[in-house]
Amino acid sequence: MADAFIKNGETVTGAEDVLRLGSLALSSRLLVGTSGYPSPHVMLEALDAAGTELVTVAVRRVNLGDQSEESLLDLLRRQGVHLLPNTAGCYTAKEAVLVAQLAREALETDLIKLEVIGDDETLLPDVEQLLKAAKTLVDDGFTVCAYSNDDPITCRKLVDLGCAAVMPLASPIGSGMGLVNPYNLQLIRELIDSVPLLVDAGIGTASDAAVAMELGYDGILLNTAISNAQHPVLMARAMRNAVEAGRLAFRAGRIPRRFYARASSPHAGKVDFGF
Repeated sequence: MADAFIKNGETVTGAEDVLRLGSLALSSRLLVGTSGYPSPHVMLEALDAAGTELVTVAVRRVNLGDQSEESLLDLLRRQGVHLLPNTAGCYTAKEAVLVAQLAREALETDLIKLEVIGDDETLLPDVEQLLKAAKTLVDDGFTVCAYSNDDPITCRKLVDLGCAAVMPLASPIGSGMGLVNPYNLQLIRELIDSVPLLVDAGIGTASDAAVAMELGYDGILLNTAISNAQHPVLMARAMRNAVEAGRLAFRAGRIPRRFYARASSPHAGKVDFGF
């Protein structure tokens, strides 16, 4: 079958290869943030170049009640993208739950990207508060996409709680350090196949995104790598191509790594010169 691969024991065609987050079926596997751009115009151009269908907005940093034509939310709605509100800036489960509830009421969506941060220096997740908030929100009917550290045990606990997607970091938020622990990311991928996994935070350039997708991740969420690039629109296009290339490479199946060389041409039929 042309353009098909095996996923969870079933044959999947290219047309069926979509990213599902709750009730959303997305053709693009690149999710993009909306902060830190030089201007709203550059942001909109970058979102278009990225080909993204789902963008994140930090609920604590936008005015949900501002419905003017120049508001961020109105600009994004006119762009035709879906909104993924997030709980960035929350340090306790109680804060995160409250922010998620405000987002659901204002934006009329059960989809939430859950972040509960431990401190201002590392911006790493507070696992105890994260798990507590995840359970509360799942029980309240939210479709929870949980931002996590790259710990397989924490990721598995989030799945067990009923999160719709788990989003382990590649490296700290905004660091641009790329995949500092690909071993853990690969281990998480091998242990979890029941929900989508997206690499979130730390992506610095296109090759980082491609490598993450080649590991079998279902998507990439990033912000700073595009918004703070010297040319955000150009970087957005690069990230789009990288995610698509990494996904195709994963579906194609790479050749095994070998310690020694192996000739690509066959030995059979070689001309014997008699030397």
